Amino acid sequence: MDKIVINGGRPLYGTIEVGGMKNSSLPILFATILVKGECVIENLPPIDDVSSALSMLQSMGAEVRMLDRTTAAVDTRNIRCGSAPYEEARHMRASYYIAGAELGRFGRAVVPLPGGCDFGQRPIDQHIKGFEALGASVSLDGGYIRAEAPGGLMGDSVFMDVVSVGATINIILAAALAEGVTTIDGAAKEPHVVDLANFLNACGADITGAGTDVIRIKGVASLSGASYTVLPDMIEAGTYMIAAAATRGSVTISNVIPKHLDSVTAKLREMGAEVEENDTSVVVSAAGASFKGVRVKTQPYPGFPTDMNPQMCVMMCLAEGDSQLREGVWDNRFRYVKELVRMGAQIDVEPKMAYVKGVGRLTGASVKAVDLRAGAAMVIAGLAAEGTTEITDIYHIERGYENMVEKLKALGADIEKTEAPESFRSAAV
Repeated sequence: MDKIVINGGRPLYGTIEVGGMKNSSLPILFATILVKGECVIENLPPIDDVSSALSMLQSMGAEVRMLDRTTAAVDTRNIRCGSAPYEEARHMRASYYIAGAELGRFGRAVVPLPGGCDFGQRPIDQHIKGFEALGASVSLDGGYIRAEAPGGLMGDSVFMDVVSVGATINIILAAALAEGVTTIDGAAKEPHVVDLANFLNACGADITGAGTDVIRIKGVASLSGASYTVLPDMIEAGTYMIAAAATRGSVTISNVIPKHLDSVTAKLREMGAEVEENDTSVVVSAAGASFKGVRVKTQPYPGFPTDMNPQMCVMMCLAEGDSQLREGVWDNRFRYVKELVRMGAQIDVEPKMAYVKGVGRLTGASVKAVDLRAGAAMVIAGLAAEGTTEITDIYHIERGYENMVEKLKALGADIEKTEAPESFRSAAV
């Protein structure tokens, strides 16, 4: 079991480049199931979740070739419906996109129920509602999602009861080859929804309105192979923005779309950090800054992202005064709080709400990454803390961040990845 060891208290300085968006890459890779031909997907982040997605496609019969470390050629012409490997699929939330893609291509789908980070219940009722609106019958049986449309899928209107990124994406996948027109009212507006729609359109789909709350999909007879470049990862960018501020350094985060970062930028400025926006980069500076408490509520895009909840909580700990962090998406986001408390944080948690009393500084401790974004927050906390921080369960971090240790080291961090001794493994359980 590997761990990350950080000797904190060093400001970060320099330039860091953001990779491709994890939350776009996974649905785009599974969308290739719909395509008759080879797709070349560029700017894929070389992270564990992308490797798992490519491995799943190969297990299902796809031909996958890595053209370089961030570019994959995927040909799914010989893919087999219902062959998604159970163990791999159940450990990744995004595996449920296979259901929409298989249903769209084959008129049926058999996919293991997904896993991923544990934030409480992950209902798929909106996915099922969408599939049923298009004419499919759906059941959950023996740990699998089973869907079938013997007469073929037919376009229809789908009204979302709640904003759901996953359901929006799955309905787009199912509807891309359906007969007629499908309209999604109350659709998610996230950049990765737009990214998926742009990829499918590059393959010959007819999708309009992505990025608004009404998406229209006119079904086409077939999709052809295409080359496509994934958008930059706004969550990776936001993570390094907060790391720069928390360490009171000055960092240029390059290869970003500043508009996607507006909510993070606004809160950092409100707390007292300086953020300069350029065409494809942002510069975060906080040398000598005294941070103020803020109120934040995570919401669907363009609101403050739920995937930045733990990182923002670290900033609140370093502020003067009180902050409030309301979680507006997931039920169980605050499992990481007890790890920050080990480092001297003062946080009271109610369902979906954290009350943070700013302590000004944190102290190094032995902590663990309880999920992907919480793991990133522990790294930020360790960078800002006085003393040494040791982080275990770092496989969560490696699911979603490419070479985080090396990137931070290049900014001046005293950080290493090493093997945890047996005694530490036992203590961390």
